[in-house]
Amino acid sequence: MKAKIGVSWSLLHLINRNHPIDKMISLKKIRKAYRTDFTTLEVLKGIDLEIASGEFVSIMGSSGSGKSTLLNVLGLLDDFDSGAYHLNGESMKNLSAKEGAHFRNRLIGFGFQSFNLLSFKTADENVALPLYYQRVDRNERQKKAREYLERVGLLDWADHLPTQLSGGQQQRVAIARALITQPKIILADEPTGALDSKTSDEVMGLFQDVNDEGITVVLVTHENDIAERTKRTILLKDGLIEGDQMHMSTAKLSINV
Repeated sequence: MKAKIGVSWSLLHLINRNHPIDKMISLKKIRKAYRTDFTTLEVLKGIDLEIASGEFVSIMGSSGSGKSTLLNVLGLLDDFDSGAYHLNGESMKNLSAKEGAHFRNRLIGFGFQSFNLLSFKTADENVALPLYYQRVDRNERQKKAREYLERVGLLDWADHLPTQLSGGQQQRVAIARALITQPKIILADEPTGALDSKTSDEVMGLFQDVNDEGITVVLVTHENDIAERTKRTILLKDGLIEGDQMHMSTAKLSINV
């Protein structure tokens, strides 16, 4: 009989001990606090975490657990106070603003609950924006933007403004924008939070397709059904990792009992 149970990350390493796993993310004793003139709020209290290249990971936790702060640190949107962070084998310690932007543009694609599309730009212009910062030629930017809109099923909507698109369509545009630089990792903060269940399912299908291509995907969610669509869930509580579980159905790993 096959039991459908969770598998810990440490057990997965044991099972795969003869098959080395490339580390996309390695965090050692990461701490992060926010300070004012009168108070100090410690949000991350010594995070140890490894995420392999090609994983599909969800991060869960109650409000104030540190999950969004952790995602911001992973995305180089926020500094960390102490510890060690390696992304794709390179240290992210004490980066300048220019260095941080370089790594973000080269390695990371972002997705957000609010989509963060420019309201005065069309869908293809929004998708092409990261290439503008990479100084790609305008004609090449537009060509690639339409290619990626086609991948997410929105080529016919390329000339529409965000206000002319549904929430699900806007999230698809945001995913196309995240993919256009061919990043090694996608970071998404509550990407289905503003969507209905049917549209959420479609968006998660897109993330699954992206992950199937070998891109590492890490998303923050508060929805159990969304987390179960990923291959591994990290549970945060009070700035520390409380749980780390593989999902059997998505990891395609079975144990006989």
